[in-house]
Amino acid sequence: MPSAFILTLCGLLLLVGGAVTVAFWLPGLVNRPKLKEMLGPRYPLVYVIYGANGPFLVLLALVLYLIFGQS
Repeated sequence: MPSAFILTLCGLLLLVGGAVTVAFWLPGLVNRPKLKEMLGPRYPLVYVIYGANGPFLVLLALVLYLIFGQS
C-alpha cells in the first residue's frame, strides 16, 4: 500500500503540472503577442519556464509514484 504522503505529493504535482500546461496552451489565458512584446529577445525563456513547470512536474509525479507507490 503506497503511503498517503507519496500519493498526496504525486497528486499535487500532477495537478500543478497539468494546470501550468493547460494555462500555457489556452490562447485566452496567456497573451503570447503581449508577452513577446514585453520580453523582446528573452521571449524563448518562456518555453524554458514552461518546460520546467508543466510537463516536468507531471513526469516527476509519475516517476515518484512508480518508485515509491508500489511498496
